[in-house]
Formats: sequence, C-alpha cells, structure tokens
Amino acid sequence: MARQRSVGEKPPVTRRAVAVGELRLASATVRAVRAGTVEKGDPIAAGELAGLLAMKRTPELIPHCHPVRITGSGVELRPSARSVKVRAYAEAVDRTGVEMEALVGASVALLTVWDMVKYLEKDGRGLYPTTSLGPVRVESKTKGATRAG
Repeated sequence: MARQRSVGEKPPVTRRAVAVGELRLASATVRAVRAGTVEKGDPIAAGELAGLLAMKRTPELIPHCHPVRITGSGVELRPSARSVKVRAYAEAVDRTGVEMEALVGASVALLTVWDMVKYLEKDGRGLYPTTSLGPVRVESKTKGATRAG
C-alpha cells in the first residue's frame, strides 16, 4: 500500500534547502547563451522562471511529497566555460522540509536550458554527445525555530 508519511503532529518550523547542479554543454553553445543568440530566446531567464514555477508544482510530480507553503524561493543560472550551473533555494514555515522543491526547481531550470539549446547540441544522428545534466544535489538544508500559527 502506498501512503504519505504523516506530518500532522510535527510543529511548523522555518525550513530552507539549497540545491545545486550543472548542465554540461559544448563551448560553442555556452558562447551562444552568453551572446544572446539562442533562437528560442534567453535560456537563462526562461530557466530561472521555469525553476520557480516548478517548485510550486512539486507535490504534483512526486507522489509522496507533501504540499508546503513556500515563503521564499530563488533560482540562479550562471554560464561557465563548458556548462550552465544552477543554484536554487526554497524556504517555508511548515511541518516538512523543502529539499524536494529545491531539487525540482534546479532540475527543471537546467532542463529548460537544455530544451532551448538542444538544436545547437545535436550531432548528425540527432544525439547529444557532449550534453549531460547533473549531478543535481542538496547543498544544504536548515530547520529553524518553531513558529506560532
């Protein structure tokens, strides 16, 4: 039987999680991202927005994930020489953590970039020989003081 773990007896506390990850790309693709010449538009702006939106939908994607009231979140994408790096955070005052939200935000941000640049990454067979996503991981998480109400 599948079921969610009960968190009803836990008090609401301040929680924060940070997830980081990387999308490795060809150097020419990163140059196109930096130059603003990607045909679909700005993958950095689109990826950051997509990551924020994805965090809010996490319980719809992960069956055992409780809905949490996100009180703050952010996604930052940065191109480097051969990749785009992400740092995503989620904050809440709730009964369960927000690491899944941060991980989903980071992953969707990078997947959005991949989607926007995939035409630059494909080889003659339609594959992606230099493109890879990951690792995406939880860099930190904190659990603060109990809050009333």
